[in-house]
Order: sequence, then C-alpha cells, then structure tokens
Amino acid sequence: MKTFTREFDWKLLLLWLLLVNIGIVFIFSTSTYKVDNEIIRSHFWWKQIIFFVISLITMYIIIRIPTTILDVFVFPVYLLTISLLILVLFMPPINNANRWIVVAGMRFQPSEFAKIIVVLVNARLLAKENISSIGMVLKPFLIVVLPFVLILLQPDLGTAIVLVFTIVIMLIQAGFPIIILFILLTPFISMITSFYLPGFIIFAILLIGFLIKKRYTLPIVTLIMIINLFFLFITPVMWGTLKPYQQNRILIFLDPSRDPLNAGYQVIQAKIAVGSGQILGKGFLEGTQKNMNFLPEHHTDFIFSVIAEETGFIGSSILLFIFLIFFIQIIKNIDKPELKERKIAIAGFLGFIGFQVIINISMNLGLLPTTGIPLPFISYGGSNLLVNSIAIALTLKYTQDKDN
Repeated sequence: MKTFTREFDWKLLLLWLLLVNIGIVFIFSTSTYKVDNEIIRSHFWWKQIIFFVISLITMYIIIRIPTTILDVFVFPVYLLTISLLILVLFMPPINNANRWIVVAGMRFQPSEFAKIIVVLVNARLLAKENISSIGMVLKPFLIVVLPFVLILLQPDLGTAIVLVFTIVIMLIQAGFPIIILFILLTPFISMITSFYLPGFIIFAILLIGFLIKKRYTLPIVTLIMIINLFFLFITPVMWGTLKPYQQNRILIFLDPSRDPLNAGYQVIQAKIAVGSGQILGKGFLEGTQKNMNFLPEHHTDFIFSVIAEETGFIGSSILLFIFLIFFIQIIKNIDKPELKERKIAIAGFLGFIGFQVIINISMNLGLLPTTGIPLPFISYGGSNLLVNSIAIALTLKYTQDKDN
C-alpha cells in the first residue's frame, strides 16, 4: 500500500472537509424548526454525519490501495451499475419516481454511482492511442447511452443531463476539436430555440455564417442545417413525451406565476428566501422560510436558499468563493498524472461536480428549472456525498501516483 507523499494535495482535501462540514452545519439548521421559544429538531443532521464518516473511510481506502486493483474492477462495476439501474425501475416508487433502492432501511441511488463509473470507463476508452475523431464520439456515446436512457426512465432528467455535460468536458480534455464538438451540440441549441421561432432563425443565420467562415463545403453546411431542422421539428414531439411535472418545471421556470401554489411554489419560495437574507442574513437558525416550512426540500435541493436567507449575500458569496477555490484546485491537478487516462478522468470529475453546483445554485436563484440536482457536499444525501467524495479521492490518488 502506498503512503501519503509530498505530492499529496492536502489543500484539496482540506477544501473538501470544509465544504462537507459547512453542509453538516446547515443541514443541522434545516433540521431545526424554531418557532417562538419552541425548537423542533429532525434527524437529518446526524445521518449526514454518518454519511460523512462512511465517505471519509471510503476515501482513505481508495487512496491507500494500489491503482491496478481499482482498474480491474472498472468494467465489472459498470455492468453492475447497469444491472442496478434496471433493478431500480422495478422498485416501489418514492415521490412518483423509481430512483432509490432500499437496503436495511437505507436508501441509495444507482444513478449517482453511474456518474463516476461512466467517467472511469470513458477515460480509459478516450485515452487509447490513435483514436479517430469518430471513435472519440462514438465510444463514449455507446457507453453513456444505456445508463442515460435508464436514468431518464426513472425519471431523472437532471442526472441524465449531467452525464451528457460530463462527456463533453472529457472530450475537450481528450483533445477532440472544439469546433466539431460545437457543431455536434448545435442540434441541442436548435431544440431550445424551437420554442421561439425568431430565435431559431437568428441562430441558423449565425451558424451558416460561422460554417462558411470556417470554409466548410456546401454539402456539409446543408447536411448540418438539415440535422438542425430535424431537431427543430422533432422537439414538439419530444415535448409531448415528457411527464406532466417535467413540462411544468420548464413552464414554471419561464413564468413561476403560472402556478404559484403548486408547480411554481418551490421556485417562488426559494427566491423569497434568497432575497430576504439581504446583506448579512437573518442569523443562524432564524430563517423564516425554513422555520415556517414555506420552503420545500430545504435540506436537499434548496439548501442554498436557506444558507442565503440565514447568512445573506456575504455568507452565500463566501460559499461560492470556497467552491471556486475548490474547482481551481481540481483544475491544477488535471495535468499532474502521467497517464492521459487519469487526466481525462479528473476532468470528468470536475465536469459532473461543477455542473451540479452550477445547476443547483441557478435553480435556487430561479435562473434554471427545478431539476432535483443536490448541491454537492452541502445537500443532505448519502449517495451524492459518497460519489462526489470518491471522485475527490480518485483525484487525490491519481495526482500522487507517479507510476501510473
């Protein structure tokens, strides 16, 4: 077993510890209802401490055991994860979704573990020598398509989107041409602009001008535009396949006042909580949106709103600054491993953790639809904390292992 070397990134580990402990403190706050002189406290905070201890032990084991042993289990664990994603579809639904498997009274989400195993498998495939541009796109697609579809069926649109974004970041790190990657992503832009036809027309004009400037031939430009037009017209059909609550989330994102007592309630209450914190906040345990239980899911998806309400602009800005330093530290570690596979994997870890932070905070501020994505290391939940912590453990391991 390896010992900790001078290459070990203690700063990253300390930042992880800081974020997790901030999460425990505010999960304690969200577990506490203070009304006048009466205090009611639920159990979420001490469960999160147990999740923290489990994550810490798991990180220590991962860092100490040889990397070759971990590598042997990558593909078997991928197959196991696929099996669990299929199994979870037959589990009793919780909150109208089949996302959790219950073992000994504890719930865990296979979709969370799918994020990290998809990164590890694709990092290995993208690191192969002499891989063509087509292979760089096709192989990750084949690996991600099955878990992507299974996660959509749960349904869990947020995690499925995280998988796609993570693959994009890994492709960039692997050296895939950014111009071609942009062209591959244009159909998604066409899907978004399909809800506003003038927006699509403007996008199409800009895209054609860009392609002509890059000296693409007329047949290639025509093919790209045909594909984008196809996605423009297929989007209404895909919209019809979404669950009613998923459609509501998008519509409420555009206009929360459409349904202020039901689908728009979370967004409105979250924005009220954030705004009411003002500069310095109402004080620890003093958040009225939480204490009066106006803000749903305040210990999970909307914990940032509680932090903003109780610590204000100053406190929430400090948390964002800590996240920024944390991500900068991960970026610094990307080029440290000698193997290309490790570099791509760390970029993937950065991708799915960073994207979760951006989506969750934007959701709390009403800038994006509610997707059910927790705030990494801060929100209550064992599966998310464990998976994100494993990603940090592998980052720490890859940067200190000089023989890999």
